Amino acid sequence: MFTFVSGNLALDFAGTVKARTGSFDDALDSPAALADWLVAAELLDRAPDCDAATLDRAVRLREAAYRMAVAVSHGKSPAEADRRMVNDCAKGELPAISLRLNGTVARSGTPGAALTAIARSAVELLGSSASIKECGRPECTRLYVDASRGGTRRWCDMTICGNRVKSAAFRARHAE
Repeated sequence: MFTFVSGNLALDFAGTVKARTGSFDDALDSPAALADWLVAAELLDRAPDCDAATLDRAVRLREAAYRMAVAVSHGKSPAEADRRMVNDCAKGELPAISLRLNGTVARSGTPGAALTAIARSAVELLGSSASIKECGRPECTRLYVDASRGGTRRWCDMTICGNRVKSAAFRARHAE
């Protein structure tokens, strides 16, 4: 249901909107969907109780992080309101982690703690020299960290967007 291909937690969170042009396909359409994403992202082991206010804060964080990453990817400064939003969210308490007897990691905390982890991921990414790019498939608006050799990565995910672009190009060549 959720994909984690961006190379950064905050960018994967921003990627819960699958398309931002044309239709706005939002995977976080309810508090329960947010709770499920927090578990799928391995921030928490159990789905927390999320309410409408938590979802609203999460969506505001997601959109601020997205706008900031787009600005940085284009060599521009992020908007001050977005910077304040992300910084405010980054100030909170993080989820607790502990090592279980079987050697696995236990993760617990509130939805707010999970949002803090996402905000801190955004701060660390945007304060680094990482190369943030937008997917090359026109219908996809996902951002990703390009850690490829030579910085030549073109798609958020080769198995999804890359294959779709290459298949469409193949069909177009052979339709002639």
